[in-house]
Amino acid sequence: MNHTLSVLVENKPGVLTRVASLFARRGFNIDSLAVGTTDDPTLSRMTIVVSAEDTPIEQITKQLHKLINVIKIQDLDPKDMIDRELVLYKINAAPERRHEIIEIANVFRAKIVDVGRNSLTIEATGTSDKLAAMEDLLRAYGIKELARTGKIALARGSRDS
Repeated sequence: MNHTLSVLVENKPGVLTRVASLFARRGFNIDSLAVGTTDDPTLSRMTIVVSAEDTPIEQITKQLHKLINVIKIQDLDPKDMIDRELVLYKINAAPERRHEIIEIANVFRAKIVDVGRNSLTIEATGTSDKLAAMEDLLRAYGIKELARTGKIALARGSRDS
């Protein structure tokens, strides 16, 4: 089962290494990891997606709480969270086929961020399923390069909940 952990940590050097090492020592593979500062520049939010059973994930969260730089941990419920990813696709785009690729981008509310002589670069955000569906359609044109971020997520509702 996939778990999405939202971990609030102090924004200090070495915190990411300590958190990632904890997962490695326990034999867990991190499927996705995204880190960025919050509205408070002294804090960062780590969004970690990991495949684990409920019991081992509970052990991991208990060990994470023991790390001095960890402030708060939430195991986000998939029904009660908002999650997004960002992807950049560089697509083979001969001038006579560009309109088709642009139409696909428009359907997925993506943006064309660069136009080359024989390529288009598209920026898209959304859920993993949405981005996978878009990628499937773009494969027919030839994907030259692809860069994808990890998942970022927040719990639904007010900030206090």
